[in-house]
Amino acid sequence: MLDHSGLDWGVVAVFVLVYLGMILGGLPRVKLNRSGVALLGAIAVIGLGAVSVEDAARSVDLPTILLLFSFMVLSAQMRLGGFYTAVTQRVAALALGRPAFLGAIILVAAALSAVFSNDIICLAMTPVVARLCQQRRVDPVPFLVGLACAANIGSAATLIGNPQNMLIGSVLQLPFGAYVRQAALPVLGSLAVLWGWLVWGGCGGPLRPFEDQPPPLPSPGGGGSKTGTHTFDPSDSGFGPMQTPPFDAWQTAKGLTVALALLVVFLFTDWPREVAALVGAGVLLLSRRFHSSHVMGFVDWELLVLFMGLFVVNHAFAATGLATQAVAAMATHGVHLGEPGSLLLIGTGLSNLVSNVPAVMLLLPHVQGFEAGLLLALVSTLAGNLLLVGSIANLIVADLAARSGVLIDWRTHARIGVPVTLLTLAVVWVTLPAP
Repeated sequence: MLDHSGLDWGVVAVFVLVYLGMILGGLPRVKLNRSGVALLGAIAVIGLGAVSVEDAARSVDLPTILLLFSFMVLSAQMRLGGFYTAVTQRVAALALGRPAFLGAIILVAAALSAVFSNDIICLAMTPVVARLCQQRRVDPVPFLVGLACAANIGSAATLIGNPQNMLIGSVLQLPFGAYVRQAALPVLGSLAVLWGWLVWGGCGGPLRPFEDQPPPLPSPGGGGSKTGTHTFDPSDSGFGPMQTPPFDAWQTAKGLTVALALLVVFLFTDWPREVAALVGAGVLLLSRRFHSSHVMGFVDWELLVLFMGLFVVNHAFAATGLATQAVAAMATHGVHLGEPGSLLLIGTGLSNLVSNVPAVMLLLPHVQGFEAGLLLALVSTLAGNLLLVGSIANLIVADLAARSGVLIDWRTHARIGVPVTLLTLAVVWVTLPAP
């Protein structure tokens, strides 16, 4: 067992290695992704004796984990029911010019991402949008990057739109309805900025109307059927460009009913959000159509492990007192996390350095109050549009676009993502009250 000084330095070493893994997406020479790094970091601080098993368990914010799990089940229900793809194909079938179609894609992606996972929305919509653009012989890049940016922006509208917002809402006990009311203006303004930039600034000049109508799109089943001619693989990260689940009206209605009921509970009752969501997930798992193993096969268990590992590592690091000292040292140089300007700049920088969830975990212990929590939620989410690696949704769109023959590298994304991020953060700065 190390003495107190040696123990602190051991924890610091683990903390640095874990967040180096967050920056690099893993550690060199070993096959570990961010979740694996966080898990091993938690094991290391427990093994060093810096945190007992009991303290490690208590350091995990269980309401956040339960809320995340429950909405992963809900998103899996909607995805297996073919809802996301069916909605996208309905939009694609509309006789719209380019600006109007772009606006429709942005609004649909944002609205769905506010309730369901933005990553799942990008998984479902990207292949359809890419195919439609190719059929109409237009550059798909602005539409696909716009889809990723819109999903990120839309997810900032609620406390259930993305993992970092769930964490902020749970730890700071932010009221759901008040958050939605305050976030609505900056989110809508940011979506308008995104659309305007893509139409007039990010697409090589003003967009003209489509000159021809697209060929008929395939049915939402993507060539499969409900009788089992296509087997869905829950372990796959996506169904592939042409492998989408068939639309199931009953299962979709079941999922939408649960989602609507949860929104009503969140807005108008004091029932704990994680408890209500867990009950909703339980209702969805009682199904005669979808086996529970299929549904839970779409739960992002690695993200849950990432959360739990970082909770333990951050708790151990906080116990050293170094984080408090660092914040105090910043304050002596005029950098106060309680001030909106500092929080905006540091939140944006950290979110692109270590990813938004680890960044929020680092900043949350030093943020207090509704206004600061609101600003952190918006900034950490919108900052994900800056770089291609800033958001998992961006990477999903780039990967699926590549399967459709569309290249979106970091330079291509940055030409749209950088100005859009700077403009949307300016919208947040102008529209939100100071904490």
